[in-house]
Amino acid sequence: MFHNNIVQCVTTLTYKFSVLTSPLPSCNQSFFKSSKLFESVVEGDEVKCHRSERTNWSWCLFLVQGSPLRHSLVSGIWEIKVECTIPKDDGTLASYVGFRIQHDNARGPMKGGIRYHPEVDPDEVNALAQLMTWKTAVANIPYGGAKGGIGCNPGELSISELERLTRVFTQKIHDLIGIHTDVPAPDMGTNPQTMAWILDEYSKFHGYSPAVVTGKPIDLGGSLGRDAATGRGVLFATEALLNEYGKTVAGQRFVIQGFGNVGSWAAQLIHEAGGIVVAVSDITGAIKDNNGLHIPNLLKHVKEHKGVKGFGGANSIDANSILVEDCDILIPAALGGVINRENANEIKAKFIIEAANHPTDPEADEILSKKGVVILPDIFANSGGVTVSYFEWVQNIQGFMWDEAKVNKELKKYIGQGFKDVKEMCRTHNCDLRMGAFTLGVNRVAKATVLRGWEA
Repeated sequence: MFHNNIVQCVTTLTYKFSVLTSPLPSCNQSFFKSSKLFESVVEGDEVKCHRSERTNWSWCLFLVQGSPLRHSLVSGIWEIKVECTIPKDDGTLASYVGFRIQHDNARGPMKGGIRYHPEVDPDEVNALAQLMTWKTAVANIPYGGAKGGIGCNPGELSISELERLTRVFTQKIHDLIGIHTDVPAPDMGTNPQTMAWILDEYSKFHGYSPAVVTGKPIDLGGSLGRDAATGRGVLFATEALLNEYGKTVAGQRFVIQGFGNVGSWAAQLIHEAGGIVVAVSDITGAIKDNNGLHIPNLLKHVKEHKGVKGFGGANSIDANSILVEDCDILIPAALGGVINRENANEIKAKFIIEAANHPTDPEADEILSKKGVVILPDIFANSGGVTVSYFEWVQNIQGFMWDEAKVNKELKKYIGQGFKDVKEMCRTHNCDLRMGAFTLGVNRVAKATVLRGWEA
């Protein structure tokens, strides 16, 4: 469903802009939105992006001034389409189409996941590759953006078929990825084992190269702390935001929509920090306890029963009501587009931490802003995963692995500094956190592009 939401929301937008050669000018966000300036930037070069990013893109591109850089910032570097034919277990042949789209490498090697899903298509992969460019820039890690995928249903393939498919795909793209070129990672439908197959196949051509992928098994150079990284990043980002308001996580009431890897780790870490998780949901249902859920017991239940449904220490509630439950902080950690104009007015949270990608529609953003709800955007809030992927890459290149305490310490430092950078951009341009984050990301990519002499 997450995939389908992105496919439906990806739209082809057009923008005309030029690139930064001096510090971004100051401009009031409210004035920008109320004037005709928003409309004036929606013309010129074609760029594919997620619908929820349209306003942010327009704002950032309006701010960017100087020499023309349309092709450097909008157009990708490579769009690769390959056909992968493999023998299936029953002896028949099957063909699958794979993609790898490399968007920008002004700030360093390109970085982005590889997903296996029946509806993978170039527009979706292109949009996600661009998002990775801005996300790595906001996190201030030395990467650009890329994304890849194969149109297949991994649930219908055996382990041996998945391995053959992964190895053939790697054979087709091995000259295009590399330690200092393009570093893949797991995504929807892939996992550490997939990365292990890519590493092995790539190494047949280029020698043993553990840094060519991240999200690997620990025994092949994966980083400690990677599994919890996105959820832990959500905790650190929440702490940074609350600190601005003189608050701490302890005593705050949380609702978490989504209890997969990110949501469950966020719940566990928030609970350990003294936060009160009053409601959670997943695909099996939703549960609530006004006094606070016992998260350690809930985690055991989910492991045994494959979902939150039936947890004895809470009351079952309508899963559709999870977003409007009474709380201080709402964390959407599942699908995109779940906060929309139909439910935005009913949301009671004072803060929203976007652990999922694109959980808030633009219309809902406007409604919540008028209500005074503070939203920490996904492009920053869920960057813990790619940040620790960067740490894994660094460790592999050094040949020196870190202990988990160092990984977590460095992650907290990066998230803390990232929040300060976003806030500084917000103060400069009198804008909200979402536009501040996008402005920061575009600014950093534009500066690197100009410094490398690519603006002509």
